[in-house]
Amino acid sequence: MTKLRVLLVDDEKEFVTTLADRLRMRDLNVCIAHNGEEALSVAEAENPDVVVLDRKMPGLGGMETLKLLKKSWPDLEVIILTGHGGQKDEKVALDLGAFDYLRKPADLHELLPRLKMASKQRWEKRKAAMDSSTGKQKDNQ
Repeated sequence: MTKLRVLLVDDEKEFVTTLADRLRMRDLNVCIAHNGEEALSVAEAENPDVVVLDRKMPGLGGMETLKLLKKSWPDLEVIILTGHGGQKDEKVALDLGAFDYLRKPADLHELLPRLKMASKQRWEKRKAAMDSSTGKQKDNQ
């Protein structure tokens, strides 16, 4: 089985580097972006299973980045991890397609299982899409 691929997106460089190191020690394949624009480029190049996305960043903010990620990769799972925002922001993020909404500081024992659940959900969506497209092809024959 391949390693879980995670893209961490946060403008707080020390935080994101430390989190990446901690996830790599748990055998995850981690890449980093420091803003929304960079996140889109890295997602294109690295094809992550899950994105952990900060909500408040300069330039392209987290919610706009979430919209663009889901538009380009509808089955990509995104977990918002933020020190800002409340229940209203959580509802907006979930309505935009976020898998989960966590507040900093997030405990690694809380984040890891959510990463795994998000990845599992992504692969189940992909399998269902492939099964339905295969089914349609069979019906047309």
